[in-house]
Amino acid sequence: MNILKIAAFAYDNKGGNPAGVVICDEMPTKKEMIGIAKQVGYSETAFLKPLNDGWRIRYFSPEIEVPFCGHATIASGAALGDRLGAGVYKLIRNEGEISVNVTKSVNDRFAVALQSPETWSVAAPQAFVETVLKYFNLAAAKLDPDFPVRIAFAGAKHLIIVLKDRKTLSEMDYQFEITKALMLKEDVVTISLLWPESNRVFHSRNAFAFGGVFEDPATGAAAAALAGYLRDIGWQGENKFEILQGEDMGCPSRLQVEYTSKPGASVKVAGETRYIDETNG
Repeated sequence: MNILKIAAFAYDNKGGNPAGVVICDEMPTKKEMIGIAKQVGYSETAFLKPLNDGWRIRYFSPEIEVPFCGHATIASGAALGDRLGAGVYKLIRNEGEISVNVTKSVNDRFAVALQSPETWSVAAPQAFVETVLKYFNLAAAKLDPDFPVRIAFAGAKHLIIVLKDRKTLSEMDYQFEITKALMLKEDVVTISLLWPESNRVFHSRNAFAFGGVFEDPATGAAAAALAGYLRDIGWQGENKFEILQGEDMGCPSRLQVEYTSKPGASVKVAGETRYIDETNG
């Protein structure tokens, strides 16, 4: 079985979030896919097989299947582009369809844009928020009052917490095991901490204890959820912005996000990709 290793949302051909991509004639069993994801060792591995006029896709962390993963979708688009050329590819998830638009960038690498599932957001239960802040050792005074804490959805649920300053973001730490148990109980895939540098740039860190990983260097699904959240709260910033993530991990990543004013509509999340050199990551 050929396992491709591709970093999504690379920044100047460096960093990005590594994902495994397996293109096969028939889907392995769930047990086999979890085993392969463990072998790959990345936060997500995507499995694809041809289906009608598109591709069936499933996403696995080393511990669990997840309903949607943005960076593994971007990596899958690059793999399809390598195999079949630039174009638009339909991907059939466990729940619904999405698409990726694959193009060659100026540096002859693949740039991939995904159209997310539909979005929604709701106020996060106060008890849940208080527990998360406790596990992250975050005082409520550190939160930006212009951005209410909400659960946002774009194929999976994410908790959105916006901070007042970059220093607090850089100091992110949390109690892994009890946070993981809480996230699994509440079906929240990532806890997304953000700091807005401007009306067009966010810095982000994403806790992914849900999938057995302390932190993701780039999270496309959370980026789409963030855009839906910003639309829902009536944010006055740009509807086309970028997210810088992975900086504090030494794995810089850039996600380009664009959304319309239509409530709940799909969000465009784009980035460049690079194949991973096993000798230097």
